[in-house]
Amino acid sequence: MTELELPPIDYAAIAPILIMLSAAVVGVLVEAFVPRRLRHPVQLPLALLAVLAALTMVVVNADKRVITIGVIAVDGPTLFLQGAILALSAVALLLLGERVVERGGAFVAQAAVTADSPEDRRQAENAGGAGEVYPLTTFAIGGMLIFVSANDLLTMFIALEVFSLPLYLLCALARRRRLLSQEAAMKYFLLGAYASAFFLFGLALIYGFTAGLGDRVAGVDFATVNAAVANSTASPVLLFAGMALVAIGLLFKAAAAPFHVWTPDVYQGAPTPLTGFMAACTKVAAFGALLRVFHVAFEGARWDFTPVLGAVAVLTMLVGALFAVTQTDIKRLLAYSSIANAGYLLVGVLAPGSGGLSGTMFYLVAYGFTVLAAFAVVTLVRDADGEATHLSRWAGLGRRSPVYAAVFTFVLLAFAGIPMTSGFTSKFAVFGPALDGGQVWLVIAGVLTSMVLAFPYLRVVVLMWLSEPGDATPTVAVPGGLTSAALVIGVLATLVLGVAPDPLLDLASSAADFVR
Repeated sequence: MTELELPPIDYAAIAPILIMLSAAVVGVLVEAFVPRRLRHPVQLPLALLAVLAALTMVVVNADKRVITIGVIAVDGPTLFLQGAILALSAVALLLLGERVVERGGAFVAQAAVTADSPEDRRQAENAGGAGEVYPLTTFAIGGMLIFVSANDLLTMFIALEVFSLPLYLLCALARRRRLLSQEAAMKYFLLGAYASAFFLFGLALIYGFTAGLGDRVAGVDFATVNAAVANSTASPVLLFAGMALVAIGLLFKAAAAPFHVWTPDVYQGAPTPLTGFMAACTKVAAFGALLRVFHVAFEGARWDFTPVLGAVAVLTMLVGALFAVTQTDIKRLLAYSSIANAGYLLVGVLAPGSGGLSGTMFYLVAYGFTVLAAFAVVTLVRDADGEATHLSRWAGLGRRSPVYAAVFTFVLLAFAGIPMTSGFTSKFAVFGPALDGGQVWLVIAGVLTSMVLAFPYLRVVVLMWLSEPGDATPTVAVPGGLTSAALVIGVLATLVLGVAPDPLLDLASSAADFVR
């Protein structure tokens, strides 16, 4: 009788993933067995401890740069991006766990209550909150960790679903404006389902293309795909169609045009702390996957995909910048800002060599902390009906709350790429390698759209400081300790990465080497 031999597994290398998924399962059990009044005090520390433990294991694994564990690759970009996701998730969890600014938190107390019913209005004032937010969030974080480390397309698809499904649910759990929240969740779910279907169909075509290797078994692992790009005898139509469909699935998550249409509605309708989490962490996950797919699996087809993705980058920058000018809601403005930043990140993805890879990874961290700080301020500007997100309501805010208006001004200047902020250094980090690689047209498009995008940011600054406050001008709520901590971390990171970016740039440069 043949004895079954299990493949060797380095459990320490995949410990961050195991920790987050285990914490999610424990969180589900907490929801089942712990009394409702105790769930929040248990769930938030559990989620934070899991994130910190996973981050610790990422640091411990720093010397494991070229390990392939079946369908998972543990290399420099994996560790850097996993660390970025976990660090940003820790800050986002502080916003998700806040219970002082909004009584009971930003999430609905009873998700099953019919929106806009008398019961719904009563639950909006209920001090209880949805404890299931935390296991859903930790499941999403675990899926993101797998997504950036996946070494084949099928594992990447599974990870995509693992972190997407919790986000679809969380978008529908806003405490106030429930119909808007549920509409956003439905749009996100339906469009996300189509994007996932495109990805899966592209995976099937790529599998068919690898069958043309002849002496090698067909597969969707990146080594096989890379070999097929160079040597397959199958029709290149399979490769180009499969590559296009896989790219659609990934560009949807990255909020790149023309696959961006979900972004403004979802950013506006979702609970604001969740919007911050998505803007920071989902973008890291999406671009981490894009980097691995196009720098490892399809590297041999660079001359084929660069013009197409370059056109997508320019279109994304234009759409984000031009539509941001017309927005009257601060969350929709930040959504189009996120779309434009996806275009800048695509410039880094397309830049040849390790410089573009390291610059993109640095940009993801810098942007993540800045956008979390921005949404932290948005959660504080409130009236009796909740957050006041219409721009007209922010008129004169600098007179009533000069400290928070100054903080938001600094964040907006960082988005605009003003020197001495992380926005400037991150744009330089992606535009420099692109310029060195001869992609001048992308850099010119990036600079011009950055100038256009500065207008809506400065318009908000002028509105806050040079307009007189009126009766409709809301107040800024006194933040709780969790929101204060998230805001301080985000602002300090934005400042430090603008003034002294070298340590993180060096770390990104040393990590910019994919295992192949």
